[in-house]
Amino acid sequence: MEHFTPLSALIGGALIGGAASLLILANGRVAGVSGILGGLLALPRGDWAWRAAFVAGLIGGPWLVGVLRGAPVAITIEAEGLTLVAAGLLVGYGTRMGGGCTSGHGVCGIARFSRRSLAATATFMVVAAVTVYVARHLAAGGP
Repeated sequence: MEHFTPLSALIGGALIGGAASLLILANGRVAGVSGILGGLLALPRGDWAWRAAFVAGLIGGPWLVGVLRGAPVAITIEAEGLTLVAAGLLVGYGTRMGGGCTSGHGVCGIARFSRRSLAATATFMVVAAVTVYVARHLAAGGP
């Protein structure tokens, strides 16, 4: 691992877990980003404000960290546009097929001891590892 930072990872994980816990305790809602965003785009009555605040926090959080650090958060994407579009469509399809995303299943579902979420998260992780291996080692001709 090149840039392993255990303290920031621990703090980030605690913040994600705390936010997910707060959302389920305060609103009775699971912090599944795909469901929150999908519900926001569907414009449900009376359910819009908390979804908009959640998505604004996802977008505004890195910006705020950059402001507080005095330097913007560096984001580098090493894929071409067509690859990103294909990846986005595949993730969206997988999210629909799996009944949720990594945040809903991985953070909230496993914490609730959901067998379905455990199976979904295990599938996400195995497919991610295989994809990285294929993309970085087989397709790219790397070691």
